[in-house]
Amino acid sequence: MTIFVAVFAGIFGALFGSFANVVIYRVPRKESVVSPPSHCPNCGAGIRARDNVPVLGWLVLRGKCRDCGEPISPRYPLVEAATAVALVLVALYFAPAIEAATTTAQAWAAGLVLIAFLYLAVISIILTLIDLDVHRLPDVIVLPAYGVGALLFTIASFLSGDFVALAVAAAGSGSLFLLYLIAALAYPGGMGFGDVKLAGVLALFLGYLGVGNLVVGAFAPFVLGGLFAVVLLLLKRAGRKSGIPFGPWMIAGTWIGIVAGAQIFTWYLALFGL
Repeated sequence: MTIFVAVFAGIFGALFGSFANVVIYRVPRKESVVSPPSHCPNCGAGIRARDNVPVLGWLVLRGKCRDCGEPISPRYPLVEAATAVALVLVALYFAPAIEAATTTAQAWAAGLVLIAFLYLAVISIILTLIDLDVHRLPDVIVLPAYGVGALLFTIASFLSGDFVALAVAAAGSGSLFLLYLIAALAYPGGMGFGDVKLAGVLALFLGYLGVGNLVVGAFAPFVLGGLFAVVLLLLKRAGRKSGIPFGPWMIAGTWIGIVAGAQIFTWYLALFGL
């Protein structure tokens, strides 16, 4: 079953990766993501259905518009491929819990958790690229994630009977939101309110998996971002006052917390005999 879910997730990921490209380009410009249909930004010609197949369409066209020959950025197929791979990996990580479930209710709960993290994977890619492009984390993408995560995790908790996970998720979300808010108010130049809003979302997902995942996922972004900043300074690619998007590091740290947070937290406690 896990393999079937992973294959389905990969296909869905490639298709949604195509739409993700539209979101990444249009949302920062406050354009509709549904109208007009996808078209060449140079000549305005609509993208034909046969050319709109994820990854393959770009390869068939050899990276150029069919009508005017304008080069099409390789980022488009890379986003499609990355989304497909990301969703496959998420499915392989979370789907086994569905097979391991001993009751129908637990299986449904595990399925909802899988859907939640598939959703997180998609918006992680979208938000990372938008933040790198324009140094913003749009509310239209970040804020709905609170509702999606809360709804899926609440239903999953009622089905599984695990309300501790839901409580940790809620407490973690509120706590990390507050900590980032204090940091943003204390040092406005170093932390944006987009980061504050995103922090609450990421903590919601981390917290549902456990305290260890939450702690590591909350701490990892500062380690990753700090190391990256040091490297840039050493290479003289940035100064002390250079602005570096923190959203991608928040997202990267979150996924470290999701995948290895519990193990890292246990290892860290063991160092102190705890």
